Amino acid sequence: MSSTPDIIIAGAGPAGIATSIFLSKKGIRHTILEKSALPRDKICGDALSGKVVELLQEIDPNFVDQCEGDTSHFLGSYGVRFVAPNGKVLDIPFKKNLEDLQHAPGYLSKRFHFDHWLSQKIDNTYATLIQNATITSIERTGNQSTIRYLEAGTEKLLKADLIIGCEGDRSIVAKTLGGIRKENNHYCAGLRAYYEGVTGFHPKNFIELHFIRDVLPGYVWIFPLPNGGANVGVGMLSKEVSRKKVNLKSVLEEVIHKHPEISERFKNARLTDAVRGWGLPLGSKKRRISGDGFLLTGDAASLIDPFTGEGIGNAMVSGKLAASMVEASINANRFDSAFLKHYDKMVYEKLWDELKLSHTLQRLTNYEGLFNFVVNKAAKNLLLQETITGMFDDLSMRSRLKKPGFYFQLLFR
Repeated sequence: MSSTPDIIIAGAGPAGIATSIFLSKKGIRHTILEKSALPRDKICGDALSGKVVELLQEIDPNFVDQCEGDTSHFLGSYGVRFVAPNGKVLDIPFKKNLEDLQHAPGYLSKRFHFDHWLSQKIDNTYATLIQNATITSIERTGNQSTIRYLEAGTEKLLKADLIIGCEGDRSIVAKTLGGIRKENNHYCAGLRAYYEGVTGFHPKNFIELHFIRDVLPGYVWIFPLPNGGANVGVGMLSKEVSRKKVNLKSVLEEVIHKHPEISERFKNARLTDAVRGWGLPLGSKKRRISGDGFLLTGDAASLIDPFTGEGIGNAMVSGKLAASMVEASINANRFDSAFLKHYDKMVYEKLWDELKLSHTLQRLTNYEGLFNFVVNKAAKNLLLQETITGMFDDLSMRSRLKKPGFYFQLLFR
């Protein structure tokens, strides 16, 4: 063990950069390996939740002011629109009193812009960012990992006392050191397309989740973007894609061109980029996300919300917690599995109740009639509307959904 432990972050997305920022705040030196050159695209829904905004404020309140002022790259979003299979619309604001807000509770920003903007917050005093560095192998020997990577076609090598996997759903750290494999019951297939000229958005730029019969259990999303753009996509549980032999691209095209309500909004719209696909490892089951010499964050740790598909917030939260675990490991001079398992506890204490509830809501979409019923009731029931808003505004309010009395009021009020 060297006097200064070698800390490596794999991946410079939101999880990796958040880990780096919080490590730098603690004065801990580290190296980031990013396989691409920034800025680069990342297939995503491009929604920055209230969790992201809160973390940005914690890091530096000026960051949110920058988002608010950069209207070319950040669009303020104030709520979510749920559309049930029967067409019933339920609008839920992210905060109770929108008129009192000093800034938007959430934002929409292409990952091409957001990741690049966030990467500029990396503190070079403590962080060394190596771009175009594709990890080819990781080998654990004794108390260290040997990381081989290609940089400009040349193979290079680094030693790590601790490596943090932040490379998304295809994480080599998760596969090699964590033994994590794709599980279709807990994995979502998604497609994303960029459009311009889509009409009919909410005046407060609500994101839209359309639970259409042919896509259940899943949904079509339509998110407004800066400069009149739109992020449009479809996500569906991989198990169901395989079972029903669904062609997601055909389904998305069918919805855009033939759905009674949606097609009218795309009458003069234009596709501005190729339709691209990616995978979403869902946080619908607990996994071991640490081990000898490694931690996993974000999508690499399968922390995507099973119901909404949102992953950036959980990625950044887990990055912050990973930085705390790294600090504790350095202070204790321990990087073994028995010590690092405390990281798993921290992550799931923070996120599991939320993920478990979202998994329940995801399963609800299997039952079209019941889902229609809940949305219909919510549209008329202020209690449920306030509770759903509270799920975005104050995570402690999620505990209301665990009380039988809540469901009695839902059904009979």
